[in-house]
Amino acid sequence: MTSGGGEPGPGRAGAEPGRGRVALFGDVGGHAQQLRNALVALGMDATTKRLPADLTVVQVGDLIHRGPDSPGAIDLVRTVLRQQPGQWIQLAGNHEAQYLTPPKFHWPERLPEDDLETLFEWWSSRRMRVATAVEAAGEPYPYLVTHAGLTEGFWRHFIGMPENASAAASSLNGLVGLLHENWVYRPGVMLTGEVSLSAGPLWASAPDELLPSWLASAAPAPFNQVHGHSSTIDWVTGRRYGHLEERVQIIDDPLLRHSTAIVEGRRFIGIDPGHGRRPARSWGPLVFADARVI
Repeated sequence: MTSGGGEPGPGRAGAEPGRGRVALFGDVGGHAQQLRNALVALGMDATTKRLPADLTVVQVGDLIHRGPDSPGAIDLVRTVLRQQPGQWIQLAGNHEAQYLTPPKFHWPERLPEDDLETLFEWWSSRRMRVATAVEAAGEPYPYLVTHAGLTEGFWRHFIGMPENASAAASSLNGLVGLLHENWVYRPGVMLTGEVSLSAGPLWASAPDELLPSWLASAAPAPFNQVHGHSSTIDWVTGRRYGHLEERVQIIDDPLLRHSTAIVEGRRFIGIDPGHGRRPARSWGPLVFADARVI
């Protein structure tokens, strides 16, 4: 596993089909230029917006809001999806969900009409998903990737306890368009003020719900996870949220703003860089050098 940018590795021509670099981007939050810069560092052509053949990008949602250029962020993704649909996986976050259901919270910014239509088209065509799964070389357990993370309670009570990351992603994506689609938007403490160990994959708080839910489980999680949405640390002050360090090994990367919690041998990697109106001073994607989406 590597992080940050870099040139494609040697010998890719002889690699197993479907394998290559998988770059996972946390919450972009309307910072289109920072997203562009990071993609160029990974080999994207700055003019055509074409990605190198060995690169697949997963963006974990909250592509929009906060920053100055949500339309620019949407347009960049729209371009890549049109040119190379198999190399960009767009997930939904709670901010995208504002436009897919009746708004769950007040947010002063609204997208232009054509960008609203883009979000609806992505969702209805399944170009924007709830989850995906990534298999990385050298890792015994594949990663389930969602916006906020899959709590043990949601895994147990809402999607029937799938036994691996791929099945969990399929179950979560399978809720879209069905009677129980609203389960996807199940809120947690960040919206209601009350902790729920069954909070949904767009809303779970990492320090309050996601990690505690698996700590309380009778058995280890059947997969690793990557998520955005929240972090176990305030990257500006260095302050820890909750009291997890007494029960969980946590490894922080302040340069890239990634925080890895290890619960019963399973990795939960938070990659939300914490952009506000201004971008984080230092941040980067999580890059698996030899991986594939499964």
